[in-house]
Amino acid sequence: MNGLETILLRNRLAHAGFAPSVFRYPSTRADIGQVASALAAHLREFGDGPVHVVGHSLGGLVILEAFEIPGELPPGRVVLLGSPVQGSRAARAVAAWSLGPQLLGQLAAVELTRCEPRAWRARRELGIIAGSRSAGMGRLFAELPVPNDGTVSVDETRLTGAKEQIIHDVSHTGMLISAVVADSLVQFLTSGSFERR
Repeated sequence: MNGLETILLRNRLAHAGFAPSVFRYPSTRADIGQVASALAAHLREFGDGPVHVVGHSLGGLVILEAFEIPGELPPGRVVLLGSPVQGSRAARAVAAWSLGPQLLGQLAAVELTRCEPRAWRARRELGIIAGSRSAGMGRLFAELPVPNDGTVSVDETRLTGAKEQIIHDVSHTGMLISAVVADSLVQFLTSGSFERR
């Protein structure tokens, strides 16, 4: 997770007994390899684990890349929040503008506009939380299929190899402050499933 927008979510995770740590990365001037390597190194600092990893939007793509790097990482679970793992229609539309790539930043301009399918191959459980409240800037740039969270469509979040996906009535940014999303996140990190046993 990255930035001040995750404070409420981190507080909810802490209240549930986790010890959140923020990984910050320069999305405007770094490439995916550099950022993913830095994330992998950061995760190794925690020792044997378990170390759970949560990423919102572009952060989810960084996580996917980090777990493709050879070498053991601490065990744990992974949850992606509104991550356009299959590319972003809205980002592709913005990138087509003359100044679009500069507006998106180097990392986003490359990774969010990729069209080849991604898959999860790591040996750990991965859950995906997507939003269906169509309220966001992405709708201004591209026609997003329903359901979508206003920035990313649900079909863009689907990932082969993921254990489970759940969809909540939240927007792309709103999922960071949603108590329902936080509850689902805690449930998956705790049990490996969004379903309550």
